[in-house]
Amino acid sequence: MKGFQWSLVIVGLLCAVIWLGCGNDDDVTIDDDDDATIIDQIAFSSNRDKNWEIYVMNTDGGNVLRLTKSAGADGGPAWSPDGREIAFDSNHRGDSEIYVMTADGSNRINLTYHKESDGFPAWSPDGTKIAFVSERDGGFEIYVMTVDGDSVLRLTNNEAWDAAPTWSPDGTKIAFESDRDREGDSEIYVMTANGGNVIRLTNSEWADWNPAWSPDGTKIAFSSERDGDLEIYVMTADGGNVIQLTNNKALDGSPTWSPGGTKIAFESDRDGDFEIYVMTADGGNVIQLTDNKASDGSPAWRPER
Repeated sequence: MKGFQWSLVIVGLLCAVIWLGCGNDDDVTIDDDDDATIIDQIAFSSNRDKNWEIYVMNTDGGNVLRLTKSAGADGGPAWSPDGREIAFDSNHRGDSEIYVMTADGSNRINLTYHKESDGFPAWSPDGTKIAFVSERDGGFEIYVMTVDGDSVLRLTNNEAWDAAPTWSPDGTKIAFESDRDREGDSEIYVMTANGGNVIRLTNSEWADWNPAWSPDGTKIAFSSERDGDLEIYVMTADGGNVIQLTNNKALDGSPTWSPGGTKIAFESDRDGDFEIYVMTADGGNVIQLTDNKASDGSPAWRPER
C-alpha cells in the first residue's frame, strides 16, 4: 500500500473506490479579508476534471470553485479552525505528502517531506497542530506536528492500521479507526491527545470507519458495514447509544458535521456514482448536493469563524 493516495481510500472504507463527484461549475468569490464573514461552504475532492483535485461549494451545492490544479492527486481536505486555510494530501511529487493552502487555493505550502506516504490531516481545535497518518516507521500510525510541519510526534505504535484521526472539540482527545484488535476489522478508538489511554469505542463483527466528532463533543458519527453495506451511524462519545442514520443498499461514508451540529454531509454512491449529500443530524431530509458522472467525496464542512 506504499505510496497510495490516502484521500482516495474513503478512509479505508471503500479501499480504492473513493472519490465522489458532482456540482455546478459556477465560480465563487471567497472573501478572506480579516473582517469578512466566513462563507458557509463544504470542501471536497473530485475527479470531475479528469484528475483528483480539491474544490469548495456552497452548502446548497452551488458555486463550485476548483482550488488545486496538480499533476498528481489531491484529496483529504481539512479546514483550519478559523476557516482560513485547508490542509490536504497530494502525491504530485510521487509520494503522498501533506500541504496547506489558504481558503482560496493560494499560497500552497508543503509541510511534510518524507519518502513514505503521509495523509489524513486533521487540525487541532486551537489551530496549533495537525494530526496525520504516516507509514514512515513501517506501518500506518498516527502522528502530530505543529502547523509549520515541525515537532513531529508519533502517537500510536503497533503493527495494525491506525488512521482517520479526528480531534475532540476541546482538543484533549483524538478518535481514530484501527484494526489492532482483529486484522482487517476496523473499529473506532479514542486516545488522549498525547497518544495515551487508548479506549475502544465500537465492537462490531463488521468494520467501522471514519469517526467524526460533533461540534459539542457529545457524539461521534461514523461509517459501518454492520448491516451488510456501508451506512452512517452516530453514537455518544463514550461509544454508547448507537443509532443508524442511513439505510439503503449503497455505500454511505465520510460523515462531516455542520458547525452548528444540526446537519451531516456525507458521500454516497446511491445514484450510481459517488456524490455528496447532506441530511439532518437525525438522518432525515437527505438532499443531494452534487450531480455529475465523475466522483465527488471526502466532504469537509467549513467551520464558523
